[in-house]
Amino acid sequence: MIGGVATDSNTSGNKDRAARAAGSAARRTRRVRMTGKERREQLLDIGRALFAERGFEGTSVEEIAAKAGVSKPVVYEHFGGKEGLYAVVVDREMRRLLDMVTGALTAGHPRELLEQAAFALLDYIDAYTDGFRILVRDSPVAQSTGTFASLISDIATQVEDILGLEFKARGFDPKLAPLYAQALVGMVALTGQWWLDVRRPKKAEVAAHLVNLAWHGLDGLEPKPRLIGHRKS
Repeated sequence: MIGGVATDSNTSGNKDRAARAAGSAARRTRRVRMTGKERREQLLDIGRALFAERGFEGTSVEEIAAKAGVSKPVVYEHFGGKEGLYAVVVDREMRRLLDMVTGALTAGHPRELLEQAAFALLDYIDAYTDGFRILVRDSPVAQSTGTFASLISDIATQVEDILGLEFKARGFDPKLAPLYAQALVGMVALTGQWWLDVRRPKKAEVAAHLVNLAWHGLDGLEPKPRLIGHRKS
């Protein structure tokens, strides 16, 4: 009799443990289950990090899927393949950088506008390093917004309007504004690519020297360039 009770007790205990294990597994499954939107964002984040580290060619769909804990068909379902995922990542980064630069151009004084543009690009490099690494690489696929060169051209167009007004007010030929806009924005962009890795001198000092060169030209360089805006770092 006692043996029978013991057997029933053991059986009941085993069932309880099995039930708890099944419940725990079910909870884990519920925790990792994502909506379609959440899964898409997860794949974009993973793809962005891998593209920044290894480039487009060095990144595979298999690796993206493995890091996301999904099968390859899930990646294809959301983006049609690696090219589609890359295109969305690049498009997002280009729009983010363009918004940061154009949104920063608020001052009325031309020199402070140059400071704001320089800071905007350096801020983007600081905050979105992976994104900038992706943008400055040659793109293997066509995006809706083009390439990094076309993005620089878009930013230059914003600066061009400002320069055109200044040129006209100072008696210069406003038709030359596009040339100077491309030169100024290109100078900041290339310096940003260099600063991406060295990170010296500090951001504010880099911005000051960029504006120093752009504002004074080589003949009128200030020995110790200063920032005139409210921002100092």
